[in-house]
Amino acid sequence: MPEAPTPEETTSETVLLVEDLDAVRIMRLNRPDKLNALNTALTRALYDALRAADEDDTVRAVVLAGEGRAFCAGADLSEFAQLTPESRHAVVRRADLTTRTQMLLQRLRKPIVSVVQGAAVGGGAGLAIGCDMMVAADDLVFGYPELRHSLVPAVVMTGLQRQIGRKLAFEMISTGRLLNAAEAQAAGLANRVTERKLALDAGLEIASAWAAVNPRAMAATKDLYYRVADLPYEQAMQAGRDVNAIMRGFRG
Repeated sequence: MPEAPTPEETTSETVLLVEDLDAVRIMRLNRPDKLNALNTALTRALYDALRAADEDDTVRAVVLAGEGRAFCAGADLSEFAQLTPESRHAVVRRADLTTRTQMLLQRLRKPIVSVVQGAAVGGGAGLAIGCDMMVAADDLVFGYPELRHSLVPAVVMTGLQRQIGRKLAFEMISTGRLLNAAEAQAAGLANRVTERKLALDAGLEIASAWAAVNPRAMAATKDLYYRVADLPYEQAMQAGRDVNAIMRGFRG
């Protein structure tokens, strides 16, 4: 598990809405007037909420969604005025918080599905595909326009390249090409495409199915899935053998 934020990184703002539906925890990015752009407060709140869900035994699955007409428009550029070379400490801390939040999606023991409507760009695109599954509304606009703002899609680049072909990934980050819902599904980024009004229900259906599974078996499955992706074949098979050998312990 990544290192937790320091005490001064906490926030009481309602930039993130959290509710439970049985064993499913629903998190909604809540800056609709800013298209849920990721400022420091929202990023911290999301990080803390994800950790809390992972540590809560009553939670078996997570849905990540956004309030309003967009899922997430990426980083809040209005904060960049304070993130200058002269404020190196603040720059590093902000980059570290962003990185830890993106990494945490994969490291959660609980499975998480994103429900993505409207714009999911930059850091928002990273959050969307960083989840274990993604439901895309039919109005999705997905991509990485950072270079248009003289920025580099640095933190989110790894997740994109690991999920789609390198040629398409480079086209997206270098030209700012935006994908619609059908293109995102064809590229393997979206598991489902639905009408916007049905997207959250589709995400809840996936999460509810996960919640019905033995949580220890689910956690072991998710952990093994991502571990073997980064291992040579023989080591990956050995890791699978080790988990297979303790499967009986998941019963009951």
